[in-house]
Amino acid sequence: MKFKFEDLIILQKGMNLGEEMNALAYKFPKEELYNLSSQLRRASDSIALNISEGSILQSGPEYRKFLGYSIRSLAEVVTCLHKAKRRNYLSEENFDIFYKNCFDLMNMTIAFRNKIKY
Repeated sequence: MKFKFEDLIILQKGMNLGEEMNALAYKFPKEELYNLSSQLRRASDSIALNISEGSILQSGPEYRKFLGYSIRSLAEVVTCLHKAKRRNYLSEENFDIFYKNCFDLMNMTIAFRNKIKY
């Protein structure tokens, strides 16, 4: 037995991204613990959390709203990645990998949101 949302590819990718960002954030310097590290972890976790929370709603517009929250959180993660790269906490190569994952998930989430009826 499982919930319908557990089979969503965007949820699985969001969960994976959250774990990757969590691991990355713990590599940042200790002075970032309550700043960039925390922000990155919260934003990346919010992606999957909003996908699953929105999926239990009966209304299309409400579900679209929660997917919008996920998209905004993804944009926040991308900004955190840029900050991390500028502060030399992240190599260009790793930045490119994470950036592509975010880009792909963003496009998938937008496409999924666009298919939900009002």
